Amino acid sequence: MKADQTVTLNLPATADYVDIVRLNLYGIASKMGFSYEDIEDMKVAVSEACNNSVLYAYGQEGGLVEVLFQVNGEELSITVKDEGVSFALPQQNSSENAPTLHEKELHDVEIGGLGFYLMQALMDDVSVVSESGKGTQVVLTKRLTRSEEKV
Repeated sequence: MKADQTVTLNLPATADYVDIVRLNLYGIASKMGFSYEDIEDMKVAVSEACNNSVLYAYGQEGGLVEVLFQVNGEELSITVKDEGVSFALPQQNSSENAPTLHEKELHDVEIGGLGFYLMQALMDDVSVVSESGKGTQVVLTKRLTRSEEKV
């Protein structure tokens, strides 16, 4: 694929459309030369980002989620934007405190509450901008690594 290209999707904020995002991701990432494992990791991370918009941004009102796939050389950035209710990011704690999320210790957090940590584990870079009244933007970035570089 040529460098510096962008593919944009505007989808209803419902779970039914997350598969469309995953299919587009697969097509773009495979053309770029990402491994099957990297593509699967990216699919999980982008699903988490989309699910956050679907579940939390608009409640029952519905709305749109915009997903941008940006190809920059050997780097793929996936931006998931909504204009719904923003959410609080997990705070970094000092090492003496147990890790918390939404003021709960991690062992007390429900399964769905670990999406942000999952995105960070699966991607090279994750940034979240969430402004009250303006929605949330999650940017997931993965760099292409070639197997011959690991020799």
